[in-house]
Amino acid sequence: MREDVRDAVNRVDDNRLWRRHMEMAQIGAIPGNGVNRAALSDEDIAARKLLISWARARDFAVSVDGIGNLFVRRAGQDAAAPPVMTGSHMDSQPRGGRFDGIYGVLAGLEALEAIDAAGVETQRPIELVAWTNEEGGRFPPCTMGSAVYTGARKLEDFLEVKDNDGVVLKGALAKTLAATPDAGKRAFGAPAAAYIEAHIEQGPRLELEKKTIGVVTGIQGLRWFNIEVLGETAHAGTTPLNLRKDALREAVAIINALHELTRDESDTLRFTVGRMLVTPNSPNSVASQVLFSVDLRHPDLATIDRLGKTVEPTAEKAARHCQVKVTPTLHDDPCVFDSRVVDTIEKWTRELKLPCIRLPSGASHDAMYMARVCPAGMIFVPCEKGISHNEAENARPEDLAAGARVLTAALLDLANC
Repeated sequence: MREDVRDAVNRVDDNRLWRRHMEMAQIGAIPGNGVNRAALSDEDIAARKLLISWARARDFAVSVDGIGNLFVRRAGQDAAAPPVMTGSHMDSQPRGGRFDGIYGVLAGLEALEAIDAAGVETQRPIELVAWTNEEGGRFPPCTMGSAVYTGARKLEDFLEVKDNDGVVLKGALAKTLAATPDAGKRAFGAPAAAYIEAHIEQGPRLELEKKTIGVVTGIQGLRWFNIEVLGETAHAGTTPLNLRKDALREAVAIINALHELTRDESDTLRFTVGRMLVTPNSPNSVASQVLFSVDLRHPDLATIDRLGKTVEPTAEKAARHCQVKVTPTLHDDPCVFDSRVVDTIEKWTRELKLPCIRLPSGASHDAMYMARVCPAGMIFVPCEKGISHNEAENARPEDLAAGARVLTAALLDLANC
């Protein structure tokens, strides 16, 4: 191992990394060691300000773009060279954990600090990015910040999106941007030389196989839809069943039909209905409107394409008494990461004598969009019992630090080639 890389890797501070996780976890803390830090919320703003304070303590430059993606930059010898980037997200699920997303942000900051403490000069700048609204839990769809940054979607596509309380994204974004007025301005689509994202696995393989590092090879494809069922409100006690236009009953029929459509003996396919809004949502009234989400995922392009095209006709056939409107909200094909980045991550994992395996990601990540514009890859570390999007989500300090060390070495490698 090169001496400069060894020096930087050795300066990764396990205690500091863990302490910062615990400090971030206090922002939006909920019972059970969980976190509710919705995108563009007051809690999100507080987390951004804390990250900025740590970055500026090292004199790293801070900037923000029009959708609120937050960038922390350590200068390189060639200021004009496209940077090597790392990062993840700071927002959480409504009942999320302390490590999903935020680990990639804090591991990236730890890598920058370790490199800086070692005094290592890099040819390219290295940048940390905290992407806006990766989860999509408040303002759907997910991975919004990276989609806009890379040009896959336009900011205007999302400005009128509302959360469950009727708050419009445009207003929440304006408030978030106003909270950090002294951050520099960043344009969308600035070129990058490479991108690496560190993340907890959110699955059980690493823990079950006793591996410390997952070298991620790609991300499975997904299709998201909103399905709206339009019926008619009626009295629950007086209206005969055969005269009802019960939107909730029809929604259940559609969901059951989609379950049959997505039946998979290999258990490779993923089908989820995770969000449902019922109107008028009263115990003694027939539902007049139901809006629910559909999340389909599969690693094979032909399979996810076929299923995505079948959602609308399946829903329309299952609804016998109500109108149905199916709106696609997210369309991402399977992603294969760049072999050079994947090999670089694996090389430094083995140099550090950490047990590893190659594996795909079942969850979507911002790396999926970055892979469209630059060589990209991901580093996974284990999480306890594979639990994520849950207050019980947990990870060991030594595994988090190991991932940060691999990230540090890989960033240095890519920033000097």
